[in-house]
Order: sequence, then structure tokens, then C-alpha cells
Amino acid sequence: MNPRLARWLVNGALFGCAAVAVLPLLWMLSASLMPAGSASSLPPPLLPAQPTLDNYRALFARAGMGRYLLNSLVISGAIAALALVCNLMAGYAFAKLRFAGRERLFRALIGALLIPAQVAMLPLFLLLKYAGLINSYAGAIVPGMATLFGIYLVREFARSVPDELLEAARIDGAGEWRIFVQIMLPLLKPIMVTLTVFTFLAAWNDFMWPLIVLTGQEHYTLPLALASLAREHSEDTELMMAGSVVTVLPVLVLYLALQRHYLQGLLLGSVKG
Repeated sequence: MNPRLARWLVNGALFGCAAVAVLPLLWMLSASLMPAGSASSLPPPLLPAQPTLDNYRALFARAGMGRYLLNSLVISGAIAALALVCNLMAGYAFAKLRFAGRERLFRALIGALLIPAQVAMLPLFLLLKYAGLINSYAGAIVPGMATLFGIYLVREFARSVPDELLEAARIDGAGEWRIFVQIMLPLLKPIMVTLTVFTFLAAWNDFMWPLIVLTGQEHYTLPLALASLAREHSEDTELMMAGSVVTVLPVLVLYLALQRHYLQGLLLGSVKG
């Protein structure tokens, strides 16, 4: 086959796949700008005849979406920050520090990845109940403070740092904390961005755990608020599309802004690990 023709076929197939993925999002944005009832007509219009922001005004005025947006920002931001600290320290310890049972403990952690997260939800809920953390921000944040995948990701990336570099620092009198902060952290910047974006996106989009632990509506995150909105306004398609846009837009902007660093961290980790 002609190489130029093959290139056109591949690019055309990729463009088609991208269009299939993007078109529903574009229609969601378009429907959120339509007047009430417009999106339910047959056939549904692709573009709003009279664009309006009334759905967004109603969303923040009547549905209280501003509070839910703040809740999602607080919970997701706290989880991303705390997980970054915990995963970095644990991953560095498993990669560069020598202690009894290190490899056995790490293999046990990797084996735990095979256990579905849903299995641990009931005992985790009971532990938080005994600690008095149900229906609180802490109850939604604490389980995400460290992740097995995050520890594994940092460990594999940290193993690429030469041991001779750390030994030279120890010979010069640097302590372990100073080595971690001044030598390792600058070298781990690509994986730090990747881990932060990955953790923030996972926390932002999480529906099951907040549904279990947050019993009061004042603590709802955006996914919970959107589900509640769908129950109360099942026929108001335009309002629900506006809620979907508010839910998707922040994480989409974050991912697009940090996409290069995110992919760089994943690729470097896979190559060097």
C-alpha cells in the first residue's frame, strides 16, 4: 500500500474516533445554552436557535451548584495534596531506603491491587463511623490520602535515580530528609505533576465513595449533586446539560493545561522503570 495513502487512512480513522468522542460533549455544551424544552424536540437541534445563560443562572441560584462546586474543589484538592505527599514519601522509601521486609511488603501491596475497591468499602465505612468521620469532609478525604497505584508509580520512577547520587550526598553529611527534599523532589517533578493530575481527576469524578460517606446534602460533591438534579429535574434536559458542563469543564481545563507534563511523567516512568 502507498505510504501516503496509509497515512491518510490512519489519520482519517483517528479523526473519526475523535469526532465520536467529542461530538457528545459539544452537543452537551450546545444544549446547555438552549431555552427550556428546546432540546427535547424531535429531531433535537444541534445548535441553539437563541443562546441563553438562563440554565446556568438557575443552576447556581435554585440548585445551589456553587456550594457543590466548592465542596468538590475542597475535597479533590485536599486528596490530591495529601496523596502527593504520602505517595512520594512511601514510593521513595520503597525505592531507595533499605529496611527489613521491604520487598515482601511491596509485593503484598501490589497484590492488594487485585482486590476490587468495592470489597473494602464496608470495613472502611465502619472504621470511619467509629472514628466519627461520617458525613464530613474528612470522611471523604482520608481514604484517598495514599493509593497503591500512586506508590507504585513513584517507586518505579524513583528507581531510575542513580544510587551513587544519594550515596555521595550521604558521604557529604546530608540526612535522609535533606536528600529527599533537595535531591529527589526536583528529579521527581514530572511524576509529581502526573500523580497530582491523576489523583485530582479520580477524586473529582468519584461517585460511589462520596455517595456512601456523605449523607448530608450540604457536603455533596458535583457528581452527587448532578445525580440529585437528574432525579428532581428528569425532564429538564437543558438544566441537566448545564450541570454536566459545570462538572466536566474544570477537570477538562486542568487536564488540557497539564497534558504535556502528565504524559511526560507516564512515559518517563514506563521507560525508566
